Amino acid sequence: MLDVRRLRLLRELKIRGTLAGVAEALNFSASSVSQQLTLLEKETGVELLRKVGRRVQLTAEAELLVEHATRVLDILEQAEADLGASSTAVAGIVRVAVFQSAALALMPAALTAMRAGYPAVRVEMIQREPETALYETWARDFDMVVAEQYPAHAAPRHPDLDRRTLTTDALRLACPPEAAEVHPVLSVQDAHDLPWVMEPPGAASRHWAEQVCRQAGFEPDVRYQTADLQAQIRLIESGNAVALMPDLVWTGRGTTCRLLELPGAPRRTIFTSVRRSGARHPAVQVFREALEAAAAELATAV
Repeated sequence: MLDVRRLRLLRELKIRGTLAGVAEALNFSASSVSQQLTLLEKETGVELLRKVGRRVQLTAEAELLVEHATRVLDILEQAEADLGASSTAVAGIVRVAVFQSAALALMPAALTAMRAGYPAVRVEMIQREPETALYETWARDFDMVVAEQYPAHAAPRHPDLDRRTLTTDALRLACPPEAAEVHPVLSVQDAHDLPWVMEPPGAASRHWAEQVCRQAGFEPDVRYQTADLQAQIRLIESGNAVALMPDLVWTGRGTTCRLLELPGAPRRTIFTSVRRSGARHPAVQVFREALEAAAAELATAV
Protein backbone atom coordinates (compact mmCIF):
# COMPACT_ATOMS: atom_id res chain seq x y z
CA MET A 1 0.00 0.00 0.00
CA LEU A 2 1.46 3.38 -1.03
CA ASP A 3 1.76 6.02 1.67
CA VAL A 4 -0.78 8.80 1.01
CA ARG A 5 1.35 11.42 2.77
CA ARG A 6 4.26 10.69 0.45
CA LEU A 7 1.98 10.77 -2.58
CA ARG A 8 0.89 14.21 -1.45
CA LEU A 9 4.51 15.34 -1.29
CA LEU A 10 5.02 14.15 -4.86
CA ARG A 11 1.98 16.13 -5.99
CA GLU A 12 3.23 19.17 -4.11
CA LEU A 13 6.56 18.87 -5.94
CA LYS A 14 4.66 18.90 -9.24
CA ILE A 15 2.85 22.08 -8.14
CA ARG A 16 5.66 23.95 -6.39
CA GLY A 17 8.48 22.97 -8.73
CA THR A 18 11.25 22.57 -6.13
CA LEU A 19 11.92 20.64 -2.93
CA ALA A 20 12.44 23.97 -1.15
CA GLY A 21 9.01 25.13 -2.37
CA VAL A 22 7.36 21.98 -1.02
CA ALA A 23 9.17 22.35 2.29
CA GLU A 24 8.08 25.98 2.66
CA ALA A 25 4.45 25.23 1.77
CA LEU A 26 4.16 22.34 4.25
CA ASN A 27 6.49 23.60 6.99
CA PHE A 28 8.92 20.72 6.48
CA SER A 29 12.66 20.77 5.97
CA ALA A 30 13.88 20.23 2.41
CA SER A 31 15.91 17.21 3.58
CA SER A 32 12.81 15.66 5.15
CA VAL A 33 10.86 16.08 1.89
CA SER A 34 13.73 14.50 -0.04
CA GLN A 35 13.91 11.54 2.38
CA GLN A 36 10.17 10.88 2.13
CA LEU A 37 10.25 10.95 -1.66
CA THR A 38 13.21 8.55 -1.63
CA LEU A 39 11.11 6.18 0.50
CA LEU A 40 8.25 6.54 -2.00
CA GLU A 41 10.63 5.47 -4.78
CA LYS A 42 11.50 2.38 -2.77
CA GLU A 43 7.79 1.64 -2.21
CA THR A 44 7.00 1.90 -5.92
CA GLY A 45 10.19 0.28 -7.17
CA VAL A 46 10.54 2.83 -9.98
CA GLU A 47 12.51 6.01 -10.50
CA LEU A 48 10.33 9.03 -9.68
CA LEU A 49 12.81 11.90 -9.66
CA ARG A 50 15.66 12.74 -11.98
CA LYS A 51 18.28 15.40 -11.30
CA VAL A 52 18.52 18.14 -13.91
CA GLY A 53 21.24 20.58 -12.84
CA ARG A 54 20.36 21.74 -9.34
CA ARG A 55 16.69 20.84 -9.72
CA VAL A 56 14.76 17.60 -9.77
CA GLN A 57 12.39 16.58 -12.53
CA LEU A 58 9.46 14.20 -12.30
CA THR A 59 9.68 11.08 -14.45
CA ALA A 60 6.77 9.78 -16.54
CA GLU A 61 6.00 7.28 -13.76
CA ALA A 62 5.91 10.13 -11.23
CA GLU A 63 3.54 12.13 -13.42
CA LEU A 64 1.23 9.10 -13.50
CA LEU A 65 1.37 8.81 -9.71
CA VAL A 66 0.54 12.52 -9.35
CA GLU A 67 -2.68 11.99 -11.32
CA HIS A 68 -3.67 9.17 -8.99
CA ALA A 69 -2.61 11.16 -5.92
CA THR A 70 -4.91 14.01 -6.95
CA ARG A 71 -7.86 11.64 -7.20
CA VAL A 72 -7.01 10.08 -3.83
CA LEU A 73 -6.83 13.48 -2.14
CA ASP A 74 -10.15 14.47 -3.73
CA ILE A 75 -11.78 11.30 -2.40
CA LEU A 76 -10.38 11.92 1.08
CA GLU A 77 -11.67 15.50 1.00
CA GLN A 78 -15.10 14.25 -0.09
CA ALA A 79 -15.03 11.71 2.75
CA GLU A 80 -14.24 14.48 5.23
CA ALA A 81 -17.12 16.55 3.84
CA ASP A 82 -19.53 13.60 4.12
CA LEU A 83 -18.38 12.90 7.66
CA GLY A 84 -18.96 16.53 8.60
CA ALA A 85 -22.41 16.43 7.03
CA SER A 86 -23.34 13.43 9.16
CA SER A 87 -22.79 15.41 12.37
CA THR A 88 -25.55 17.47 13.95
CA ALA A 89 -23.12 20.30 14.78
CA VAL A 90 -21.34 22.37 12.14
CA ALA A 91 -17.65 22.67 12.99
CA GLY A 92 -14.27 22.90 11.36
CA ILE A 93 -11.77 25.34 9.88
CA VAL A 94 -12.35 27.33 6.70
CA ARG A 95 -9.25 28.97 5.21
CA VAL A 96 -10.29 31.76 2.86
CA ALA A 97 -8.27 34.02 0.56
CA VAL A 98 -9.86 37.37 -0.24
CA PHE A 99 -8.91 40.58 -2.04
CA GLN A 100 -8.96 43.95 -0.29
CA SER A 101 -12.28 45.56 -1.24
CA ALA A 102 -14.18 42.32 -0.56
CA ALA A 103 -12.36 41.96 2.76
CA LEU A 104 -13.54 45.45 3.75
CA ALA A 105 -17.08 45.26 2.40
CA LEU A 106 -18.17 41.64 2.85
CA MET A 107 -16.04 39.89 5.46
CA PRO A 108 -17.10 41.84 8.61
CA ALA A 109 -20.82 41.04 8.20
CA ALA A 110 -20.11 37.42 7.18
CA LEU A 111 -17.82 36.85 10.16
CA THR A 112 -20.34 38.41 12.55
CA ALA A 113 -23.03 36.05 11.23
CA MET A 114 -20.70 33.07 11.60
CA ARG A 115 -19.82 34.00 15.18
CA ALA A 116 -23.50 34.21 16.08
CA GLY A 117 -24.75 31.17 14.19
CA TYR A 118 -21.79 28.79 13.98
CA PRO A 119 -19.33 29.46 16.81
CA ALA A 120 -17.62 26.08 16.29
CA VAL A 121 -16.46 27.11 12.81
CA ARG A 122 -13.09 28.84 12.73
CA VAL A 123 -12.64 31.12 9.72
CA GLU A 124 -9.05 32.04 8.85
CA MET A 125 -8.67 34.87 6.34
CA ILE A 126 -5.65 36.11 4.40
CA GLN A 127 -5.52 38.86 1.79
CA ARG A 128 -4.40 37.67 -1.63
CA GLU A 129 -4.63 38.90 -5.19
CA PRO A 130 -7.40 36.91 -6.95
CA GLU A 131 -5.25 35.40 -9.71
CA THR A 132 -2.78 34.01 -7.18
CA ALA A 133 -5.48 32.96 -4.73
CA LEU A 134 -7.41 30.95 -7.32
CA TYR A 135 -4.29 28.90 -8.07
CA GLU A 136 -3.50 28.50 -4.37
CA THR A 137 -7.04 27.29 -3.65
CA TRP A 138 -6.71 24.72 -6.43
CA ALA A 139 -3.35 23.73 -4.87
CA ARG A 140 -5.12 23.21 -1.47
CA ASP A 141 -3.51 26.15 0.32
CA PHE A 142 -7.03 27.52 0.93
CA ASP A 143 -10.52 26.07 1.18
CA MET A 144 -12.21 29.05 -0.48
CA VAL A 145 -11.33 32.14 -2.47
CA VAL A 146 -13.28 35.35 -2.96
CA ALA A 147 -12.18 36.59 -6.38
CA GLU A 148 -13.10 39.16 -9.00
CA GLN A 149 -13.53 39.36 -12.75
CA TYR A 150 -13.38 42.55 -14.78
CA PRO A 151 -15.29 43.09 -18.04
CA ALA A 152 -13.66 41.35 -21.03
CA HIS A 153 -10.93 40.02 -18.72
CA ALA A 154 -11.59 36.41 -17.75
CA ALA A 155 -10.30 35.27 -14.37
CA PRO A 156 -8.13 32.11 -14.47
CA ARG A 157 -10.08 28.84 -14.69
CA HIS A 158 -9.05 25.72 -12.81
CA PRO A 159 -11.04 22.57 -13.65
CA ASP A 160 -11.32 21.39 -10.03
CA LEU A 161 -12.80 24.69 -8.77
CA ASP A 162 -16.45 25.63 -8.94
CA ARG A 163 -17.67 29.23 -9.17
CA ARG A 164 -20.65 31.04 -7.61
CA THR A 165 -21.39 34.72 -8.15
CA LEU A 166 -21.64 36.82 -5.00
CA THR A 167 -22.48 40.20 -6.51
CA THR A 168 -21.53 42.73 -9.15
CA ASP A 169 -20.55 46.37 -8.71
CA ALA A 170 -20.27 49.34 -11.02
CA LEU A 171 -16.91 50.66 -12.20
CA ARG A 172 -16.57 54.44 -12.36
CA LEU A 173 -14.00 57.16 -12.91
CA ALA A 174 -13.06 58.64 -9.53
CA CYS A 175 -11.93 62.27 -9.74
CA PRO A 176 -10.78 64.75 -7.09
CA PRO A 177 -13.39 67.07 -5.58
CA GLU A 178 -14.02 70.17 -7.69
CA ALA A 179 -11.94 72.40 -5.40
CA ALA A 180 -8.88 70.18 -5.90
CA GLU A 181 -9.19 69.58 -9.66
CA VAL A 182 -6.45 70.70 -12.03
CA HIS A 183 -9.11 71.17 -14.71
CA PRO A 184 -12.73 69.99 -15.06
CA VAL A 185 -13.08 66.29 -15.85
CA LEU A 186 -16.34 65.07 -17.35
CA SER A 187 -15.14 61.86 -19.03
CA VAL A 188 -12.17 59.49 -19.29
CA GLN A 189 -10.90 61.45 -22.29
CA ASP A 190 -10.71 64.60 -20.15
CA ALA A 191 -8.25 62.83 -17.82
CA HIS A 192 -5.74 62.04 -20.56
CA ASP A 193 -3.08 64.43 -19.23
CA LEU A 194 -3.65 63.84 -15.51
CA PRO A 195 -1.67 61.57 -13.18
CA TRP A 196 -3.30 58.18 -12.61
CA VAL A 197 -3.08 55.75 -9.71
CA MET A 198 -3.47 52.04 -10.48
CA GLU A 199 -2.64 48.65 -9.05
CA PRO A 200 0.75 47.17 -10.03
CA PRO A 201 1.15 45.45 -13.44
CA GLY A 202 -0.30 41.95 -13.55
CA ALA A 203 -3.48 42.79 -11.64
CA ALA A 204 -6.73 42.34 -13.58
CA SER A 205 -7.86 45.83 -12.54
CA ARG A 206 -4.66 47.33 -13.99
CA HIS A 207 -5.08 45.57 -17.32
CA TRP A 208 -8.73 46.61 -17.57
CA ALA A 209 -8.03 50.25 -16.60
CA GLU A 210 -5.25 50.55 -19.16
CA GLN A 211 -7.55 49.15 -21.86
CA VAL A 212 -10.27 51.69 -20.97
CA CYS A 213 -7.76 54.54 -21.36
CA ARG A 214 -6.38 53.17 -24.62
CA GLN A 215 -9.87 52.79 -26.04
CA ALA A 216 -10.38 56.47 -25.13
CA GLY A 217 -7.36 57.32 -27.24
CA PHE A 218 -4.45 57.79 -24.82
CA GLU A 219 -1.85 55.99 -22.74
CA PRO A 220 -2.42 56.75 -19.02
CA ASP A 221 0.32 58.47 -17.04
CA VAL A 222 0.44 55.90 -14.22
CA ARG A 223 2.44 57.95 -11.79
CA TYR A 224 1.39 56.04 -8.66
CA GLN A 225 1.13 52.27 -8.20
CA THR A 226 -0.31 50.57 -5.12
CA ALA A 227 -2.52 47.56 -4.43
CA ASP A 228 -3.94 49.40 -1.40
CA LEU A 229 -7.23 50.89 -2.57
CA GLN A 230 -7.52 53.03 0.55
CA ALA A 231 -4.21 54.67 -0.41
CA GLN A 232 -5.56 55.18 -3.94
CA ILE A 233 -8.64 56.92 -2.54
CA ARG A 234 -6.52 59.28 -0.45
CA LEU A 235 -4.49 60.26 -3.52
CA ILE A 236 -7.68 61.01 -5.44
CA GLU A 237 -9.38 62.93 -2.62
CA SER A 238 -6.27 65.06 -2.14
CA GLY A 239 -6.26 66.07 -5.80
CA ASN A 240 -3.14 64.12 -6.80
CA ALA A 241 -4.61 61.46 -9.10
CA VAL A 242 -7.59 59.99 -10.88
CA ALA A 243 -8.50 56.30 -11.04
CA LEU A 244 -11.08 53.79 -12.17
CA MET A 245 -12.67 52.43 -9.00
CA PRO A 246 -15.25 49.72 -8.20
CA ASP A 247 -18.26 50.77 -6.13
CA LEU A 248 -17.53 48.22 -3.40
CA VAL A 249 -14.63 50.35 -2.12
CA TRP A 250 -17.08 53.02 -0.93
CA THR A 251 -18.90 50.62 1.41
CA GLY A 252 -19.11 52.05 4.92
CA ARG A 253 -17.34 55.28 4.11
CA GLY A 254 -18.15 58.63 2.56
CA THR A 255 -15.94 60.30 -0.02
CA THR A 256 -15.33 63.71 -1.51
CA CYS A 257 -14.42 62.12 -4.86
CA ARG A 258 -16.55 62.85 -7.88
CA LEU A 259 -17.69 59.58 -9.44
CA LEU A 260 -18.39 59.62 -13.18
CA GLU A 261 -20.25 56.96 -15.15
CA LEU A 262 -18.31 55.13 -17.86
CA PRO A 263 -19.61 54.34 -21.37
CA GLY A 264 -21.57 51.11 -21.34
CA ALA A 265 -21.85 51.12 -17.52
CA PRO A 266 -19.29 48.32 -16.97
CA ARG A 267 -19.56 46.12 -13.89
CA ARG A 268 -17.13 43.88 -12.03
CA THR A 269 -18.21 40.38 -10.96
CA ILE A 270 -17.28 39.10 -7.49
CA PHE A 271 -17.49 35.36 -6.92
CA THR A 272 -16.47 32.54 -4.61
CA SER A 273 -14.66 29.38 -5.67
CA VAL A 274 -14.00 26.17 -3.77
CA ARG A 275 -12.70 22.77 -4.78
CA ARG A 276 -15.60 20.60 -5.90
CA SER A 277 -14.32 17.78 -3.69
CA GLY A 278 -14.74 19.96 -0.58
CA ALA A 279 -17.78 22.02 -1.55
CA ARG A 280 -20.18 19.87 0.47
CA HIS A 281 -18.33 20.32 3.76
CA PRO A 282 -20.87 21.95 6.14
CA ALA A 283 -18.39 24.56 7.41
CA VAL A 284 -17.59 25.61 3.85
CA GLN A 285 -21.27 25.68 2.92
CA VAL A 286 -22.41 27.86 5.83
CA PHE A 287 -19.59 30.35 5.38
CA ARG A 288 -20.33 30.60 1.68
CA GLU A 289 -23.96 31.28 2.55
CA ALA A 290 -22.88 33.93 5.07
CA LEU A 291 -20.88 35.71 2.35
CA GLU A 292 -23.83 35.51 -0.04
CA ALA A 293 -26.16 36.96 2.62
CA ALA A 294 -23.71 39.80 3.26
CA ALA A 295 -23.50 40.54 -0.47
CA ALA A 296 -27.30 40.47 -0.84
CA GLU A 297 -27.74 42.84 2.11
CA LEU A 298 -25.16 45.19 0.63
CA ALA A 299 -26.92 45.17 -2.75
CA THR A 300 -30.23 45.96 -1.08
CA ALA A 301 -28.71 48.87 0.84
CA VAL A 302 -27.27 50.52 -2.31
